Amino acid sequence: MMRVGIYLIVKGLCIASLALGGSIIGAAVASERGVVTGGVMHSIPGWFKESFLDMAEDVEEAAEAEKHLLLFFHLNGCPYCDRMLEESFESEPLTGFIQQHFDSIAINVQGDREVVFSDELTLTEKALADRLNVWATPAILFLDQNNQPVARVDGYRAAARFEQVLHYVSSKAYQSTSLSDYMQTMLKRDVYALRNSPLFTQTTDLAAIKGPLMVIFEESSCYDCNEFHDGILAHPLVAKELEPFTIVRLDAASEQEMIGPDGRATTPKALAEHYQMIYRPGVLAFDGGKLIRRHDSLLFVHHFKESMRYVAAGYHRHQSYRDYSAARTEELLSNGVDIDLGRPELSRD
Repeated sequence: MMRVGIYLIVKGLCIASLALGGSIIGAAVASERGVVTGGVMHSIPGWFKESFLDMAEDVEEAAEAEKHLLLFFHLNGCPYCDRMLEESFESEPLTGFIQQHFDSIAINVQGDREVVFSDELTLTEKALADRLNVWATPAILFLDQNNQPVARVDGYRAAARFEQVLHYVSSKAYQSTSLSDYMQTMLKRDVYALRNSPLFTQTTDLAAIKGPLMVIFEESSCYDCNEFHDGILAHPLVAKELEPFTIVRLDAASEQEMIGPDGRATTPKALAEHYQMIYRPGVLAFDGGKLIRRHDSLLFVHHFKESMRYVAAGYHRHQSYRDYSAARTEELLSNGVDIDLGRPELSRD
């Protein structure tokens, strides 16, 4: 059985940004007020199942075809949903594999359609997303033949990593191992060479660090680490918000002895496992030794910088991230600052 996520700190992505203005596709209507750009409308693939959203019935039909049920929680205009749909659901070989092994159903996290999730639970799409703590999109939930969750992915995943998640579920490996252990066994180890950065502090004692601390988990299986360095960490808007942080990059495969933020002896590998960090690069943000933000999926510039600002400036001490994001978005727009939610342009040199 899947361990339902212990750490629900991630979050914030498209949903928080859309809470204020509805669609993020709109054009500017007043020059004195900033606009939100970078949203991408993307149609759900036509081969997704047309469902009456009775999960027990859908699970039964999937089981008869020897398939699992895949619930794709999405949001209109979400750039992360667009990228994952394009790379994994609309590109071979994954398209054919998903169709062969899964019945896929789209759930709009702001939708009003009624979902019969179980005999005891009937609610709208939006209420279901809230019930399941879906704060980031896309979120993908896999159900077995007994209508039980066996795996969950929050946020974007590179196609190569998502392929391993699909194999984990379709082969029923969840009956004998955790998703994180399975991923560590199956992933290729030669796709990325860990890069140095002047931002990084070399230390083996995280408990000794005063003030905001960012821990970045990378390893040689990281498909998105180069983009993280070149498009996110190097971006001027991000750099400004990182100034208060001590930033420590760890090789998530390393078993070198170190001291964790709580003062206990550990290793980078054990620390990543403790915080259930599956995605690379994964980011943890601490303040005063307390975990404030956990990012186990790809973030673009605006969401990443605002998450770090929330920690470094101490907003977490008196308001939730959702409240902070809403107020901050309104502050920026009211001051004529445009907000770009999209993927940063990377140099092709």
